Order: sequence, then structure tokens, then C-alpha cells
Amino acid sequence: MYNILVTDDEEMIRKLIRKYAEFEGHAVTEASNGMEALIQLKNNSFDIVIMDIMMPELDGFSACREIRKFSNVPIVMLSARGEEYDKINGFEIGIDDYVIKPFSPKELMLRVNAILKRSRSNADAPATVKNEVLSLANGGLVIDFTARLVYVDGERVDMSPKEYDLFFYMLRNKNIALTRDKLLSDVWGYDFFGDDRTLDTHIKILRKSLGPYADFIVTIRGVGYRFEYADEN
Repeated sequence: MYNILVTDDEEMIRKLIRKYAEFEGHAVTEASNGMEALIQLKNNSFDIVIMDIMMPELDGFSACREIRKFSNVPIVMLSARGEEYDKINGFEIGIDDYVIKPFSPKELMLRVNAILKRSRSNADAPATVKNEVLSLANGGLVIDFTARLVYVDGERVDMSPKEYDLFFYMLRNKNIALTRDKLLSDVWGYDFFGDDRTLDTHIKILRKSLGPYADFIVTIRGVGYRFEYADEN
């Protein structure tokens, strides 16, 4: 059973999500705006937050920024707008998934279950004792897997949790063609109901973070992506 915080100024949306979540055995707490959500999160423990963007008092983006100051709880953002800018903005501030209204409640719950399954799997993984550091491009790109740190030309780059997951997965599978389905399944934890535009958006954000080394991520038309790098001698 998961403890879910549903935040939306539309009561019908909250009740619809509650209906499907409780049917699956989860506990649901409701909030009608971002400010209420912050109060709930500071006083209670939740496994995941489902949050709308357009809300009174405190919108979803602003609420997410505040949440990330004190919590890494997974966040699924809901929006009636599907513009790429909104998705990029959401992922850059640390949301885990983006669902466009109108949505299928069944699909939403599949995404919630996949995110939490993946999150708990990572939390239960044994800690790495040896510090694993990878240096590429003559030290221009340094990746500390254990500490989850990335440095580009000596400057630390801040990434969202999912951006780290995607980058590290591609690094560990460098020079291998990775299909969209494979990336969605292994990084996001879900298969066919996943939106591959979510992947494309994360790739765009990741390339931006890598700056002069963005070209290491190669698009394979009709297939997916590959982190392409020849080992230095």
C-alpha cells in the first residue's frame, strides 16, 4: 500500500484519482492547492505526490521547487497543457513524470506503481563501498557514480534524479544502441504505456547539461540513443 498525496484544485479530478488509487489499496490524502500540499508534506510522510500545475495560491511548478528544498518524494505532474517548455521546466526542477489531461486513471496508476517500484528498488540496493569515478575527454567530463556527481570542464553540474539515472545508465551501456522501449523500461520502470516524448525531453535536458560533450549522446533514427565514446589510450 502506498500513501499518495493528490493535489489539484478540481475536486472531480481528486475524487477520480482517489477512486482508482483506493481501489488498488492505496491511502489518499487530498490538497486543493500547492500551499496545502506543502503543509501536508511537512507534517506527514507520503510515498508519492500527484500534482496539477495550474492552481491558486501556489502553482505546481512553484510548489515542486519548494518541495525539492526538503524532500525527494517522487512527483507526478498533471497538466492540461502539453507544451514541451512545460515538460522541460518540470523535469529540470525534479519531477518524475508528466501526464497530460485528460488522462486515463488506469494509466496514471500504472505510472505511479512503476515509479514507486523503481524508487524502492533503488533504495533497497546495497551501498557501493568502492568509490567509482569515470573520467572522459581527458578529464573534461568526470562522473562520480557513488556520490552522484558530474563535472563538466571542472564545473559541477546539477541534474535532476531522473537525469542522473538516465545518464548513468547510458554510461554503463556506452557504445550500445539503446531502444526507447529499453530505456523507458530500465530507467523509468515501465514499458508500453510510457510516453517516449518523456525520454526525448530528458535527452534534450541531458545534452544541455553536458554542454561541449552533448554530442557524445547520439540519436539513432527510428531506434533510440547511444552514448558513443572511444576509450582513451
